[in-house]
Amino acid sequence: MTATVAPTRVPIWRDVRVLQWLFQLLVVAVAAAVVIWLFGNYRTNSENQGIPTSFDFLDNPASFEITGNDMSQNASVRTALVQGFLNTMRISVAGIVAATVLGTIIGVARLSKNWLVNKMAAVYVEAIRNVPLPLFVVFGALAVVLGVFPRIQEAWEPAGLMVISNRGIAGPWFTGSGRWLIVIGIVGAVAWWAVARWRRAVSDRSGAPANSGLWGGAAFAIVVVVGWAALGFGVTLPEVDGRRSAGGIRIDPSFFAIFFALVIYTASHIAEIVRGSIQAVPRGQGEAANALALSGFQRMWYVVLPQAFRIAIPPVGNQYLNLIKNSSLGAGIGYYDITLVTQTTVGNGSPAVPAFTITLLVYISISLVTSLFVNIANRRVALVER
Repeated sequence: MTATVAPTRVPIWRDVRVLQWLFQLLVVAVAAAVVIWLFGNYRTNSENQGIPTSFDFLDNPASFEITGNDMSQNASVRTALVQGFLNTMRISVAGIVAATVLGTIIGVARLSKNWLVNKMAAVYVEAIRNVPLPLFVVFGALAVVLGVFPRIQEAWEPAGLMVISNRGIAGPWFTGSGRWLIVIGIVGAVAWWAVARWRRAVSDRSGAPANSGLWGGAAFAIVVVVGWAALGFGVTLPEVDGRRSAGGIRIDPSFFAIFFALVIYTASHIAEIVRGSIQAVPRGQGEAANALALSGFQRMWYVVLPQAFRIAIPPVGNQYLNLIKNSSLGAGIGYYDITLVTQTTVGNGSPAVPAFTITLLVYISISLVTSLFVNIANRRVALVER
């Protein structure tokens, strides 16, 4: 009978797992020590020069107005930063949606068999991708907004419902509490999601067309109309008042300029991602769609694009992050996002380091949340292997 030999236990100072943990702890400790030293050095130097290092400035008056907003100069710096954050989110969300749609269209056009469409898409992509983004920002501010839109004295007023000028575009808007409008929008979005999900379930059981977007949109519209009528909201129309427009809701021209630049530039990168993703879909998928007598649009919409988007989600998510960070270029043309609000606040005497620390944390938070949603979407569409 052979005696079993007990395995030799590795000493703790030679255990690979222990060494890996020790190395990681050492790196974290060194990084923390450097940060603590830098913060202490900054605080000591600031106190010696009489520069405040706290965040008490958030309660001070902002002493400036934000274009396109009713915020008064007596509002606090905190209120101004919140409005700047909302403006950053507004341009980011609108830019992501528009750039995704335009980039997808251009990406599909790059593979078109129509020679003219193919070449026009290729010229667009190659030309736009090789021009610095700040040039598009300046072009959008000067050439598009100031060159296309008329002066406020000669504003276009289609059907008396809108005022279009180089001071922006004003349109009808609801009167009433803005908080209730947000609540109605959230309830409408939930209704859209619930009805669309119900229609997809019905389609899975019966085989009938889901038309989830149509049904969901109808549910959203019903909620908005019922909520508007129940709460007694009115509608205010814009009108020219001297050198500005009064009433309704107004979108500032600087918004159009940075929106134009971000969408045109980012869409060129998304187009190449979409083109490469479509080409990565196995050719047999398209041939199978042809065998089912699907039209070219049906083949692309129902067969190719869903599989291409599965491939495109991670790199497109990176473009979303770039768009969010590039929105800070709007500060150069007077768009009051979080960056310009912070710069103006610092220019009015607020401490620079605490103010820009807030801006840094805002961009980090937005980027992390965006990455979270992109990763969730990527996991939901990922192929599950047996």
